[in-house]
Amino acid sequence: MSDLGIPTRPGEPPRALTPAIVRLLRPLVRVLIAHSLTFPMLARLLKGIYVDVAEDEFPLSGKAQTDSRLNLLTGVHRKDIRALRGRGRAADRPSPVVSRNAHMMAVWAGAPDYLDARGRPRAFPRTGGRPSFESLVESVSKDIRPRVVFDEWQRLGLIRIDEQERVHLNNAAFVPRDDLDDLAYYFGRNLRDHIAASGHNLVGNKPPMLERAVYYEKLTSQSIDELAAYTRELGSQTLVAINQKAYELAQRDASAPDASQRMTFGIYFFSAPDDLNEAGD
Repeated sequence: MSDLGIPTRPGEPPRALTPAIVRLLRPLVRVLIAHSLTFPMLARLLKGIYVDVAEDEFPLSGKAQTDSRLNLLTGVHRKDIRALRGRGRAADRPSPVVSRNAHMMAVWAGAPDYLDARGRPRAFPRTGGRPSFESLVESVSKDIRPRVVFDEWQRLGLIRIDEQERVHLNNAAFVPRDDLDDLAYYFGRNLRDHIAASGHNLVGNKPPMLERAVYYEKLTSQSIDELAAYTRELGSQTLVAINQKAYELAQRDASAPDASQRMTFGIYFFSAPDDLNEAGD
């Protein structure tokens, strides 16, 4: 029996897993081809990832991981395993700009001083006391001028200025746009955690993690447009609410000795013609 309770022959993966992996990989491969990442390049990446995951996450209690055991777990040749285990690991960190922008948006959407009476990110002047755009930037980093951040955020459409010269945070700020570095980072981070949550449940780990979706077919384009607008509005409200709670808890945990955990909460919406949506099934 497999971990999923599906009868298989010894050494074989669960039969139900293969079509699921095909469905999962099709949109990924579409992105890879669109950005000129060929199969040999992906194969080299996968070889290293197989070795890293097997070494880190499938240990034997009280025994060192050997090249032979990693070969058994992954199917990667022992010669390749020796070379791969000797190399450094790539750091999974955002660029300083991505990290700084995300931090500023989190403060704007989470800190009480930057929220209006309804708990939404408030509008404020560019300069002056707290709150202002200037104080927001300086609360996160004093190494960059607020004017530089203001000009860049305005160029990206993350903020708008009203007739009273107050700065508003656009809902678009919660969706990276135009900058491939930002998009690629969040593409990897968000899908990694989504797959990790679903995988946690798939192998039967307890307690199960939240991982739910609503699915409908046989809808008109008009209905899809209505649902897309509704989910954008409701999704933005939910993200702001979760961010405010997380910001509150992060402030409380700032000096806690065991503050070593991270979390991700995400929302997505996808639509396609019924026949395309089923192409991988």
